[in-house]
Amino acid sequence: MFRFKEMDTPLQVVTLDFLGYPGVVLHVLREDLIHPHISGNKYRKLYYNIIEARNKGYKTLLSFGGAYSNHIAALAAVGKEMGFKTIGVIRGDELAHNFELNPTLSFARDCGMELYFVSREEYRFKEKDTFLKNLKEAFGDFYWLPEGGTNALAVKGCEYILSERTINFNTIAVAVGTGGTMAGLVRSAAKHQHIIGFSALKGVLHQTTIDRYTAKHNYSVVEDHTFGGYGKIDHKLVRFINEFKKNTEIPLDPIYTGKMMYGLLKLLEDGRLKKNSRILAIHTGGLQGIQGMNQLLKKKHLPQIE
Repeated sequence: MFRFKEMDTPLQVVTLDFLGYPGVVLHVLREDLIHPHISGNKYRKLYYNIIEARNKGYKTLLSFGGAYSNHIAALAAVGKEMGFKTIGVIRGDELAHNFELNPTLSFARDCGMELYFVSREEYRFKEKDTFLKNLKEAFGDFYWLPEGGTNALAVKGCEYILSERTINFNTIAVAVGTGGTMAGLVRSAAKHQHIIGFSALKGVLHQTTIDRYTAKHNYSVVEDHTFGGYGKIDHKLVRFINEFKKNTEIPLDPIYTGKMMYGLLKLLEDGRLKKNSRILAIHTGGLQGIQGMNQLLKKKHLPQIE
């Protein structure tokens, strides 16, 4: 059942001796363990939206995403579990004839999601009134969720990531995509807590998104460890992810949490973050993307994520 209240996700203690930080302790909030297929921030973002959709009588959920979208996979799983019809508008019409080779889209289809492929050029207009009107003519009435799932209700859901048991931490690290999850954390953080967002790509207007939902400014965004952009990865990051899992038993995804954790440890190494800080890292899930990334790594003759 799709539940939200009273969730008690594990708070795992990690010592960083194996990475050359003797005595440094990190706590990881394992939001990835909320649900097998609707994990981390996607669960949080969808919760109040699903309540809203049900209260307003919608039978269909529609959203947008790329070929390996965590949001699309989670939405499809929610639809299957909660009895909604789901439609995924997918960027890249070249995928229409071979999406079976894509683990994320295959999973979404197996959950009952109808996949609607559009060209990359057309996808740029996905939030325009004309585009949405055409979708309603094609599919009928639906509850619309933006790409990545970020809206006011999603931000509200993400506020509940922090709670009384996280109050003693003064530094909170999180991966940043659209900025919705970070906005929720900024809103719910205590006065002594600073949120550090590690961006998955450069040049995103995170501050614009965050400022839309809160007037608080207890945060900063780091763009130094994107590894070349969204969805890009190299052997160094793969090695880091594998080493981290081997020593902590915590899997990281290559798009978000892997880069967050790598960036967080670089801040410690560079002295930009005190080693005696009470640090909490939010694991936002996204592990379903590993299989697809390994396909791409294999084509490039790069090591696999274990």
